[in-house]
Amino acid sequence: MPQDPCTLSIKEIVAQLDSDDVQGLGRKEATQRLEHYGFNQIPEQGPKKRWIIFVDQLLNPIIYILAVAAVLAFVFSDLLEGIAIIIVILISVGIGFFMELQAIRSLEALRKMGQATTYVIRSGKKIRLKASVVVPGDVVLLYTGDVIPADGRLIEVDNLSVKESALTGESAPVNKKVEELKAKTPITDQSNMVFRGTSVLAGSGRAIVTATGKHTQLGNIQQMGLDAEKERTPLEKKLNQLSQWLIWLTVFFAVLIIVTGYIRGIDLLLMIETGVALAVAAIPEGLPIVATIALAQGMLRLSEKKVIIKKLEAVQTLGATDIICTDKTGTLTEDQMKVHTVLFGNESLTKEYPVKSDILDSGSKYSAFNKIILASILCNNVVGMPKDEPGDSIELALMDFAEQLDYDTVSIKNEHPEIMELPFDAKRKLMATVNQYQKKFEVYVKGAYESLVPYCSFYWDTSGRKPFDLKEDWDKKLDKLASQGLRTLAFAIKETSECPTKESLLHELTFLGIIGFIDPAREDVKATIDIYRKAGIRVVMVTGDHPGTSKKIAEEVGILKEDEPKEKVLLGKDLQQGLDKSDNCTAKLLNASVFARVTPEQKLDLVTFYQDNNHIVGMIGDGINDVPALKKANIGIAMGIRGTEAAREVADVILKNDKFTAIELAIRQGRVVFQNIRQFVVYLLSCNLAEILSVGLAALLNLPAPLLPLQILFLNLVTDVFPALALGLGKGEEDIMDQPPKNPKAPIMERKDWYDTMIYGLSISASVLGVVAYGNFILKLAPMAINNMAFYTLVLAQLFNVFNMPKRQELFFVNEVTKNPWVWGAIVLSIMITLGAYLIPPVARALSLETFSSGHLGVTILFAFGSLVLAQFVKRVGSIFGRE
Repeated sequence: MPQDPCTLSIKEIVAQLDSDDVQGLGRKEATQRLEHYGFNQIPEQGPKKRWIIFVDQLLNPIIYILAVAAVLAFVFSDLLEGIAIIIVILISVGIGFFMELQAIRSLEALRKMGQATTYVIRSGKKIRLKASVVVPGDVVLLYTGDVIPADGRLIEVDNLSVKESALTGESAPVNKKVEELKAKTPITDQSNMVFRGTSVLAGSGRAIVTATGKHTQLGNIQQMGLDAEKERTPLEKKLNQLSQWLIWLTVFFAVLIIVTGYIRGIDLLLMIETGVALAVAAIPEGLPIVATIALAQGMLRLSEKKVIIKKLEAVQTLGATDIICTDKTGTLTEDQMKVHTVLFGNESLTKEYPVKSDILDSGSKYSAFNKIILASILCNNVVGMPKDEPGDSIELALMDFAEQLDYDTVSIKNEHPEIMELPFDAKRKLMATVNQYQKKFEVYVKGAYESLVPYCSFYWDTSGRKPFDLKEDWDKKLDKLASQGLRTLAFAIKETSECPTKESLLHELTFLGIIGFIDPAREDVKATIDIYRKAGIRVVMVTGDHPGTSKKIAEEVGILKEDEPKEKVLLGKDLQQGLDKSDNCTAKLLNASVFARVTPEQKLDLVTFYQDNNHIVGMIGDGINDVPALKKANIGIAMGIRGTEAAREVADVILKNDKFTAIELAIRQGRVVFQNIRQFVVYLLSCNLAEILSVGLAALLNLPAPLLPLQILFLNLVTDVFPALALGLGKGEEDIMDQPPKNPKAPIMERKDWYDTMIYGLSISASVLGVVAYGNFILKLAPMAINNMAFYTLVLAQLFNVFNMPKRQELFFVNEVTKNPWVWGAIVLSIMITLGAYLIPPVARALSLETFSSGHLGVTILFAFGSLVLAQFVKRVGSIFGRE
């Protein structure tokens, strides 16, 4: 395959490819090349295998701990306990498996069906082939609406215009030519090349294929996406850290109790069994279940908002995101050209200042404006306003602008029938039509300013037609529009009583003015970016487009203020230099809000740069050029409708309706999920700490055993899980999007959370040991009766513990927990299950539950409620001294 084909002449490129630009390849030669180069397909990561999804759910440290606990249970012949733990593992793994499977099925539903085909010339004949069998040297025919099947060097064009935004980020279509270019011409300027995955907007052409499959520009980008290492989610890291703490905590307490008891002369086997009980108590069996269901609930809520989450942990990662890198074209903008500015005479109209009725009056001083609109309609190949058919985006924008001003475009075309047309040509860079109106003829011309002005002898101002002696002034006006990133088009007119010839068509034209076009910002984006700013999230535009265009859109959507210093807008080359230099350059990059003229490699480098500087990065994109960055980002977000298949494949989140505002909903839900996870982790660990302390201290103090291993497992799966699950389903704080993102380095349990966990756990332990001591020394009860009192006390104390979870500054009776209906349902359900365990003889025997008197029940309720009172007292005292 030839190197730098854009620099080669057609003759050289045909020779290097050993092909024929007229006859194409022979069938035999094409078959041999297909065997040599392989199919014209790009390596993709296919849908995730079902068994891999299942195995991924098992790769969790907490699952490892549970598995060890199950093995220990079987070793000590606690069959019921071992089976129960295995059921816990299967429930957690099953929920995660089916939720991820649902996301993959949603993704597969978005995949485009069918295989693309294309026209090629082989052995001098035009034939239609599957795009996958195109080979280097094939001559491909291109028509309006075609998706280009491979990279190719153009050998013939007829007004060929190609949309390359999916590859380059440029919103404007590219007019193609065949002349060779200079060496090292960037891909955005390779006007004599066509690239796989882009589409033909208008015209036709012929190209010789220079690269297929993984060797195309698309293939190179896709390979970068495959090679980019996916960052582990913050939740995965934090849960793993927490799991390691729990492992060491479990080992420490179990060994401490066994060694201490053995030194005191207690039977070793009894102490080992007590150590196993402590190990079971230390493991929050409900944590993986509750975390999975909380994430799944967030996933389902977002699916109702047309947001597909491909992996459970991505829900929480959204909430931790503090920088969002977003593409411009099609993400922040409409991906559709619109008229932005009209310059005529001494007037300037922009989209911020609507056209007034007096301007539309044909008899007014603004007649030049009306003539520009007529030229826009008549020197235009669009008929009406086709909604679904492809067409030149500039011509469509002109017709749309005219219709918005209530010009009847169809009637105007009928009243001014076209007599002659000079079609647009890449060399001439203008188009002209001759239209008849009543008994006179009108010539309307539009084209590049520098190409049209040499033909203009006059210009039209408010007082009529005058000699065109203001060309320097118009040059400055054009430069100003270009500096804003607007794509410009100049207009001219000539009126004559006789039909002009092709030779005289462009003589002595009258210059009318200039229209500036832009791909406008989406109307709903600015409000969403304001929400991000309040939430402490920076939005950074990363695009391959013109810096002037990028800056203007950034100002419109609120990424930049109009008076921001120029250092806020950097080019891709600035990024590359900054990555290789000092701390000053690092600060400059971190401070920038817009990166323009950025290549796919540089997008990937920028995401990596932010991650290296301890940021959680979200990347929003829809094009082929976004694939590597989407893969590398902590959370990749792709558009579901307009997004390319490659972008959807590597993303973590897909917006089915392509709405930028849906991301704000996703981030809000992610923050709620993380807040809920932290809350129920505190709840679960405080309950488990209470169990550890109760069993351990009772053993050290030689008191009757307050809990047996199977009773602990029952508590962990019933009175722990259901209230924790209710906390995980909470709606979160109303002002959650007014809070800054959590520190990505902060663990899931901060110092304050550990302090709260200790207070709640000690309060519950005090109530359990209190009831054990009361039953042993005051009531003189048998060990099993004392065990039952302690068991029921712990059940109720753990249920009361849920009311400790709100923040200290919130009212005790009115807060997010008391207003959560799931909490009240969980309490009732837990009490009913405990009552059922007491009433069903086989279950009661397994849990060693005996007949319980009402008097003993009253004592347990009193001690259990005392744990809540004690915890609240310490909590309120702590708030007085400023501990939060």
